Amino acid sequence: MRLKAPTPPAWTAAVLADLDAFLLDHAANERKASSSAMALVVHYPDRPELVERCIALAVEELQHFGLVQARIAERGLVLGPDTRNAYLLRLRKEFRAGSQPYFLDRLLTAGIVEARGCERFGLVAAALPDGPLKDFYRELARSEVRHQEMYIDLARLYFAADVVALRLEDLLGVEARVVAEMPIRATLY
Repeated sequence: MRLKAPTPPAWTAAVLADLDAFLLDHAANERKASSSAMALVVHYPDRPELVERCIALAVEELQHFGLVQARIAERGLVLGPDTRNAYLLRLRKEFRAGSQPYFLDRLLTAGIVEARGCERFGLVAAALPDGPLKDFYRELARSEVRHQEMYIDLARLYFAADVVALRLEDLLGVEARVVAEMPIRATLY
């Protein structure tokens, strides 16, 4: 999937200037990604392919949360309270009414969010000096590719390819506008 707007270089500079804040936000997003995958399982238990794949994803995202938490603890930090994510809230406003359109929008938006995470983890990995943290973010970027593909594959399983392609194009445009409007901060989104 190709995002329509690249993350500006100022974002990477902000992350490097406050890596502690980024790690704390990253941990929160891994936990939320796990919860989101399980929410799909709860809402669509009659779709065995989705259930199987989302359970596996939820477990992997929770493992990532644990790995980020370990890095947070190494730095002498503690997790903070949960906060609402303006990027995700804005994307959710685009979910259409109706069972099937809503379902498609959830799957495609999840794929887009994973694509943005992939791009940004790659930027962090490229900017960090050689070492374990660079390797960690490089590996996370690879896993985000699999995650985005999973969500798009599920969309194509349940909806016609042309319907998926058209709606994905619309949502990618929305996501580009959202990213352009977001302030530059040391957060994943």
